[in-house]
Amino acid sequence: MRYQVKALRPGAGITLQIMEAIDETEAATRLQREGAQVLSIVAVRRGWLTARRTRFPLMLFTQELIALLDAGLTLTESLETLAEKESRPESRQLIERLLVAMREGRPFSAALAAQAESFPPLYAATVRAAESTGDLSPALARYVGYQNQIDTVKKKVLSASIYPLLLIGVGTLVIGFLLGYVVPRFASVYADAGRDLPWMSRALLSWGEAVQAHGMLIVLGVFALIIGLAIALAQPFTRAALTRLAWRTPGIGEHLRTFELARFYRSIGMLLSGGIPIVSALNMVSGLLSAHLRSGAGITIEAMRRGETISAAFARGELTTPVAARLLRVGEKSGRMGEMMDRIAIFHDEEMARWVDWFTRLFEPLLMIFIGLTIGLIVVLLYMPIFELAGSIQ
Repeated sequence: MRYQVKALRPGAGITLQIMEAIDETEAATRLQREGAQVLSIVAVRRGWLTARRTRFPLMLFTQELIALLDAGLTLTESLETLAEKESRPESRQLIERLLVAMREGRPFSAALAAQAESFPPLYAATVRAAESTGDLSPALARYVGYQNQIDTVKKKVLSASIYPLLLIGVGTLVIGFLLGYVVPRFASVYADAGRDLPWMSRALLSWGEAVQAHGMLIVLGVFALIIGLAIALAQPFTRAALTRLAWRTPGIGEHLRTFELARFYRSIGMLLSGGIPIVSALNMVSGLLSAHLRSGAGITIEAMRRGETISAAFARGELTTPVAARLLRVGEKSGRMGEMMDRIAIFHDEEMARWVDWFTRLFEPLLMIFIGLTIGLIVVLLYMPIFELAGSIQ
């Protein structure tokens, strides 16, 4: 965390400085060792842009740490090496804080948990499981593989959404140009002509006259609407409402559930492979689930504590699919539950990838047809009076 500290230093008077520390206690202790008297400590919240700019490279750090551990260095020596070679001050300070915590006698997992802004809870849980078995390097390698698989699925969804978003953006610009520039020009021409127009053309030209008369107010209103939508989307209750709407949409809600369950199963499988008991693993990863499925995780945990089998408990909490239920029963018989969890996740990831590919193949032409029809309708309504005039001359 970053703290703004006001302290009284001998010979320097009252000073105000920004410092990084695990918590307020560590910040005060470090200053007292320097002979300063702490007057106040206030946590400094980082803005969104700052957080994006100074984001800790977790995957690169983990891969370098694995390489050093495999080379025979101890954990402390590996962290010291990474701190020495780190060129970014924020990352170097973060690694140094990990070293300070470990030198104070804290486990590596506890030091990671104290830096929750940079190290996810699942990462700390993976290290905690490895500390009991002594296989830190393989555990970190499992986390790297887990994160790479999650990132692969996200990249597929993102790449599939780029073209539809591009179509929507270009279509919106073209329609905005027609309604904001072309239609007002036609409105002034037809107003001078004084001919009777079809009602749809009259409605469109009335819009053009309104743009001519109140163009600045309309532009300000559009910008205010965009800013209002951005602010609303930034609110948690708005995102929650949109999530509920998506979950209730036929065809989409079921695939959202499959996507969440795939990540859920992969996380549990990684923890089980690291030696964490199933109930503890469920408690650790239940936070990955949305509100629609989180209550089911609690039901599953209670059922397992009552002695029910894993497959029955997952079914009771509605955290299974037909394929998942069958593979869970296979895992119970073979004793390789972690492997079965990974297989379930892989199966559902492939299913999700096929659905995304099918949906984009269907959605893109429908979107192009809709945009083309909208633009064509505006153009036809603008030229309809000219067509009628040409017909009357004939």
